[in-house]
Amino acid sequence: MATSAAIRPSMGALGSRISSSISSAPAPRPLRAAAAAAAAINTQQQTAALSTTAALLKRHKYPGARDNRDNSKHRGESAIRRTGTRWRLSMSDEPLPRPVPKSELPAIETDPDHGLWAFFADRKTVAAAPEEDAKHGRSWSVEELRGKSWDDLHRLWWVCVKERNRIATANWERNKSGLGFGESEAKGRDNEVRATMRSIKHVLTERFYAWEDAVKLAETDPEVNLSGDGPAFTPSEYYEGEEVAGEQEQQVLEAVEETVEKAATPDPATIPSSKQSEAPRL
Repeated sequence: MATSAAIRPSMGALGSRISSSISSAPAPRPLRAAAAAAAAINTQQQTAALSTTAALLKRHKYPGARDNRDNSKHRGESAIRRTGTRWRLSMSDEPLPRPVPKSELPAIETDPDHGLWAFFADRKTVAAAPEEDAKHGRSWSVEELRGKSWDDLHRLWWVCVKERNRIATANWERNKSGLGFGESEAKGRDNEVRATMRSIKHVLTERFYAWEDAVKLAETDPEVNLSGDGPAFTPSEYYEGEEVAGEQEQQVLEAVEETVEKAATPDPATIPSSKQSEAPRL
């Protein structure tokens, strides 16, 4: 039984104590049977093998040999979840590769015009000096940007984005290296760049509102075509027929000729008579 092996040492000790006490003093009659049973168990414990499993008794081929085989099928599994390795682990006799020394590695070629260099103001230093960060002008105002075209605003926006990336990269390098300087100057430079970007957004918002108002006005204008078929703008004078245009031209020509004739022919009432032209005698 499974419990007999665990009880046998304690029973053996108990039996030895009982046997010594029996030999030293005569035991009462009721205890003689218990002492005899304990002595029998102690004798069986000394002569029995450590294990009654035949497979484990025969695993050593010769005396003194050591077998490292593990007969447990659940070795490595969790006692609570009963989960272990999902695949068998194996070993190979192939030699492991050795690392190549750094001196034998080929030289790494870098592109001098790589786009990542744009994140640094200077390739020789990880962060600009505080004096360099402090050398900056003011931000662009809304009044100045209202006169810029869409392309100019687009370019200026991405210049600001590039500058903010440089400032963020320099701040990260300062924190990593623990330089402890230049944060105040970099923050002032970043504030000016952000103010310019806010002004660009303000101008674009104004233009968007103006475009919305123009669309609403064009929907009621007969000269504007928003359907996408044909010209978008057609002046009203082209809607008039040729006859109407010819009549207008004729009226204009007649008015011009009449004006010229009046200018060439003097008015009789304004011409002085012969009697009036003679000078009076004294």
